Amino acid sequence: MRPTHLALIAVLAMTGAAPAQDTDPTAADSVAMAAAADSAQTEPVEAIGPLAPRDAADVALEDFIWVARPVIVFADSPNDPRFIEQMQLLAARPDPLLERDVVIITDTDPSARSGPRIALRPRGFSLVVLQKDGSVGFRRPSPRDVREIVRGIDNFQFRQEELRSGGQ
Repeated sequence: MRPTHLALIAVLAMTGAAPAQDTDPTAADSVAMAAAADSAQTEPVEAIGPLAPRDAADVALEDFIWVARPVIVFADSPNDPRFIEQMQLLAARPDPLLERDVVIITDTDPSARSGPRIALRPRGFSLVVLQKDGSVGFRRPSPRDVREIVRGIDNFQFRQEELRSGGQ
């Protein structure tokens, strides 16, 4: 299990959230097989929730251009108290982030040299919010609450255009 996933599990445990558990394994298998059959006939379904943190090693920032606003949380370790605090703050208020097409990406392994880490070159803990065109909206060296992140996003030119055109 990756360190990022361990940190997310720790955050979920601290916030009182628990992963759903099915007591009937055959029912879970049936649901999984039905979902696989449906996905073969229709468009592919995203395997993770829209705000489930994604590991930076598994993503390319180019995939989000004009689709979503990546919020990237960098740290040198998943045990960094600032990383843990930031993940708790993001998990506490997901709705405003969903309304703004936010995708959360985490990178807690500097030695992995992920694409986002190479492109954005953080030092220690860093919160980076990208605009939909892929440019850096803002960087912060310490954790920020969702209200402050949302306020910053709402000041982006592209967000203002979305609001004027009747988008979210």
